[in-house]
Amino acid sequence: LPFSAAANLRPGAEQKVVFITARVHPGETPSSFVCQGIIDFLVSHHPIAKVLRDHLVFKIAPMLNPDGVYLGNYRCSLMGFDLNRHWANPSPWAHPTLHGVKELIIDMYNNPKINLEFYIDIHAHSTMMNGFMYGNIFEDEERFQRQAVFPKLLCQNAEDFSYSSTSFNRDAVKAGTGRRFLGGLLNDTSYCYTLEVSFYSYVLGGAASAVPYTEEAYMKLGRNVARTFLDYYRLNSLVEGPLAPTPKTR
Repeated sequence: LPFSAAANLRPGAEQKVVFITARVHPGETPSSFVCQGIIDFLVSHHPIAKVLRDHLVFKIAPMLNPDGVYLGNYRCSLMGFDLNRHWANPSPWAHPTLHGVKELIIDMYNNPKINLEFYIDIHAHSTMMNGFMYGNIFEDEERFQRQAVFPKLLCQNAEDFSYSSTSFNRDAVKAGTGRRFLGGLLNDTSYCYTLEVSFYSYVLGGAASAVPYTEEAYMKLGRNVARTFLDYYRLNSLVEGPLAPTPKTR
């Protein structure tokens, strides 16, 4: 679902693109609710959403594994593949959704008028609590530090997001994931993350007990992910009037 405003598409204007994918693992249903929160917020009349649409292009693939979801699979596709291990060389026959999305990302990467700045793949986690992120490890210390900025800002905006649970790795077993593959492909101004959210609950700072996640709480995390781009790009001064509450989808 491409969302863009005319200001982004003026001839010669550079397009800053945020690419978001979800549900590559069909059993991770919370990822769809988080993605729904992002989409609903971006197309809303909220003043922050308007500023984001004016300055960024969002491209969202809300379901990378539709056949696996339809069949009720937990992790694999119709062909029995864990698609999140095949980003390096996806087959147009065996991994068609992955192949198509990867081709689109590479086309954008090779387009001099497009700056692919973020890739975020949304998942759900069966043992950890809260929302958190996985990022990549780079030899360049400055690039590594810059990568930490977005999750730190998200932690300030979302009470259920945990920066302390956020980690950066390059485990061999994760080499075929979207976050790892695109982190090695894109240039050093691009940031690639896996956004994880717990299947069951989150713990607020200083609280003694966990709060069960609801569909609305997942969508709220999605809205907060979208809002964080306003802080990241320092667009706060462009928001007109007092900030309205973030709209609820349900």
